Amino acid sequence: MLRFKNLSSGSTGNATLVEAKAAGGATPSTRLLVDCGLGLQRLTAALDAAGVMPSEIDAIFITHEHGDHLGCVTQFASRYGIPVWASSGTHAALRDVRLKQQARQTRQTTLAPDFDDLVRIAQDMCAVDLGELQFTPFTVPHDAREPLQLSCTDGASKLGILTDLGHASRHVLEQLARCHALLLECNHDTEMLANSSYPAFLKSRVGGDFGHLSNAAAADILAHLQHPGLRHVAAAHLSQQNNRPELAQNCLASVLGCQPDDVLIATAEQGTSWLSV
Repeated sequence: MLRFKNLSSGSTGNATLVEAKAAGGATPSTRLLVDCGLGLQRLTAALDAAGVMPSEIDAIFITHEHGDHLGCVTQFASRYGIPVWASSGTHAALRDVRLKQQARQTRQTTLAPDFDDLVRIAQDMCAVDLGELQFTPFTVPHDAREPLQLSCTDGASKLGILTDLGHASRHVLEQLARCHALLLECNHDTEMLANSSYPAFLKSRVGGDFGHLSNAAAADILAHLQHPGLRHVAAAHLSQQNNRPELAQNCLASVLGCQPDDVLIATAEQGTSWLSV
């Protein structure tokens, strides 16, 4: 059985739990934390609300190095000895961030080895077997050093996680084909972004090919990925300044042929409920 729960989604922090359990419960559940973009106290509280202890997480996957996805990963992973999967580019960017932080704090230029010993390098289309769960990273167009998103499966069901990209390449669409559930970025409404107080360079970045998905772009992706077995679609990474839940819901509902209120929203405060895939 495969299920997932977004813990928080948005510019203030992103984290999603994915859990796979063998039929009959003969073996322990496998749990993957996708992104760790919250403060330690907030992440621990969100895990507690989800009924999961930090020690029950088998691995962490970091999609890219932006702060709302990295969060407390160094501290959290080191404290509980959790392996961290990330691309070599993300790992290098994270090392740069940590070196700068440590240099400011201690004037030293070396890193304690404990966290680096936990890092595992993820690569495009190289599946990783993790207990009852298999996840497959894939590259996406985003303004980070080597960003990855991923699909997850327990062998029977497939979950796609797609946030933080400017557009969907053919490669992205191929990797998410036949998903039974999607956590799909709906970052902004194009008109709201154009009329926002953002400076011109930031509007260009957010709305560009390496920025974030608009509601309309997410709907186009969903139209390509929709099939009879698609059971859950949750809109994610909504901008607080340049989007509203009902706008994202209307766009996705028009593709799904359902009522707007039937489209799930992953919020910054509570994420989503547990959803079985």
